[in-house]
Amino acid sequence: MKKTLKDILLTSFYLLLVLVMVLLVITYVGQKIEVVGPSMSPTLTDGDNMFIDKISYRFSDPERFDIVVFPYQHEKDTYFIKRIIGLPGETVFIDNAGTIYINGEILDEGYGAETIQNPGRAYEPVTLGPDEYFVLGDNRNNSSDSRDPNVGNLKRSRIIGKAFMRVSPFRRMGMIKHK
Repeated sequence: MKKTLKDILLTSFYLLLVLVMVLLVITYVGQKIEVVGPSMSPTLTDGDNMFIDKISYRFSDPERFDIVVFPYQHEKDTYFIKRIIGLPGETVFIDNAGTIYINGEILDEGYGAETIQNPGRAYEPVTLGPDEYFVLGDNRNNSSDSRDPNVGNLKRSRIIGKAFMRVSPFRRMGMIKHK
């Protein structure tokens, strides 16, 4: 009887320890997010489930073309998933032909699903502050992103993580390409 009680207590302690570890990982290391909507298509599609890395930006700054996750301003449990295009201190401009310029130079990238039809607020040059990023969805004509004044420049403090790995659907499982 004494050994059984000891085994139950020991097992309960291990289960509690595992639960605490899982909560710490979810809070500080990674989190599962579901993609809602087509704004990152074809890279990420509606219904994809992915893990985000919440720890790497504690040790390094986000880089151009990273896919980041940040909360929507008005809904705590709703997240945006976008690609970083402009870095702190840079000036972003999108012309009528849909060409993206960074500090007056054409941005060499191929993530956009199509030519940008509406440059939004980037029709005029947008200069980013020392802790601001300019983000776009890969589905450029079907994305609420930094071109929209409701989203605007993304402050570094709002970034909760970097897209890391798609876990479903199974046929598309794998690491998420950023560059």
